[in-house]
Amino acid sequence: MSAHPVEVILSPTFSPTKQLELILPPIEAARPPCTTVLAMAAPVDEEAPPSLSEASDRGLASPAQNAASSGSELPPELADSVWRAAELGRGRAEFVGTGFPALDAELPDGGWPCGSMIEILQSQPSLLEWRMVGPSLAPLVKGGRSVVIIGPPKPPYLPGLRHLGLTEDCLVWIKADKPSDRLWSAELLLRANVAAAVLAWLPHCLPGQLRRLQVATQGCEGPVFVFRPLDARYDASPAPLRLVASQLIDWQLKVEIIKRRGPTHETPLLLDSIPGGLNHVLTPRMRRPSLIIRTKEARRHAVGRPHNPAHAAAARLTEEVLARAAASHG
Repeated sequence: MSAHPVEVILSPTFSPTKQLELILPPIEAARPPCTTVLAMAAPVDEEAPPSLSEASDRGLASPAQNAASSGSELPPELADSVWRAAELGRGRAEFVGTGFPALDAELPDGGWPCGSMIEILQSQPSLLEWRMVGPSLAPLVKGGRSVVIIGPPKPPYLPGLRHLGLTEDCLVWIKADKPSDRLWSAELLLRANVAAAVLAWLPHCLPGQLRRLQVATQGCEGPVFVFRPLDARYDASPAPLRLVASQLIDWQLKVEIIKRRGPTHETPLLLDSIPGGLNHVLTPRMRRPSLIIRTKEARRHAVGRPHNPAHAAAARLTEEVLARAAASHG
């Protein structure tokens, strides 16, 4: 076969397909048949696996012995870099503490990973985002960078954010209503690496768009929080860390870790989260509203008539009248 390129001259008398059939050789003729290739392969002698007795004679270890000694045979510099799926990933990325010790203990590397996407799912937006990620933002803005929020459902409440250590000088609010504008803004910020942390509300986002955003987060030095609705729980997501958060009545957050680099997390976490503005105002009794509601419910469903101050006063007056009447007739 010639090594020079084939020159193809089209003629108006034949169609282009017909001309190619006349010029180019048949495909089957240019390729040797499969039988020739198989004949050239050397025969392989199948050998039965050795028995246990033969393996012991040859000095081979059993699978159980290999499993028991696999970790100890690795050099120390390699054993530290091997991650097993039954263990939490440690020491692979920079992180920042979440502000909740119970949550830090269940996350890889012990906190929010930097340079990675963190997906937080909730049933209703603008309820617990700042309570969830707010305690971790104050240490990040000390270096002079700002926290960028993209498309929040409601304007940020600055008096409440001051209790978290955030002022208006370290906040950048990007008002973007369209999903494409939010994705475009987030990608540019992540590639520029100019934000201490990025908080983006993306209720409508395709898996391909999330993958593109996850690639961009790898060049960011801070954590990237993406807030999505609870309906996206069973959708495919490239985020290495995914959580489902909901609020409880006793100023608590219920957090479920549905995806992490490590074993499956089955038991939800209950985190005490009182907003900074109310932490110095609530009494010990108001910190547990469920106890007050439980007491009222117990009185309502008790046997007999509910306690009424007017009925009690009438009963005392009746007793006094009967006592006077008994004394006068005594």
